[in-house]
Amino acid sequence: MFGRKKINKLIDDIDRYFDLMDQAVLVFKDGVRNYLYSNKKDFEGNLQRMSSLESESEVLRREIENSLYTQTALVRSRGDVMRLFEKTRNITGILNDSLFQFEIETPFIPSELNQEFMKLTEFSTLAVEAVIPAAKAYFRSPETVPDKISRTYFYEKEAVKYSQTIKRSVFHNMTDLKLSEKFHLRYFALHIENLSKAAENVADQLAVMAIRRTM
Repeated sequence: MFGRKKINKLIDDIDRYFDLMDQAVLVFKDGVRNYLYSNKKDFEGNLQRMSSLESESEVLRREIENSLYTQTALVRSRGDVMRLFEKTRNITGILNDSLFQFEIETPFIPSELNQEFMKLTEFSTLAVEAVIPAAKAYFRSPETVPDKISRTYFYEKEAVKYSQTIKRSVFHNMTDLKLSEKFHLRYFALHIENLSKAAENVADQLAVMAIRRTM
């Protein structure tokens, strides 16, 4: 009975961890929009909220990982779960670091690129939003994971397309920009694109885990 209670609490903590990630995704998306459209005060609020979410999720992640070592019921899948959390940590790191890089480096983004950057941000964050319910499902109904992760792969491909569109437009069409400015824009497009690739890595890990658990 006590073992079941501990496992239920662990799964509840895992759900809460992914809920925090979901909140961070929303803050990131809003933060990019506020930066692009020069909503300085709202952007500063996004930074503060992101920092708080990152700290809270890091504390919770450590608690979850510590709990995993005491749950004998999960001993067979412990290594896979630890790898999953390492990959999800990469997502939270990109969300936090990328948003703060906007504040630190203050890149000049021509207004004609605002829509493309928002589309790139939209698809990259959708890739993460699609993988979160799949990660939650692994601990309750692993047989549903394959269906849930399929959207992540679709959104990752779309994010890559928009990232390439931005880079091509910057280097082929924007002749008034300095080369250093072009490199800067490519750098930020790549960082946002990498968010979708991090989500894809989590999806890959979940796919392997789901197969092993249902065998």
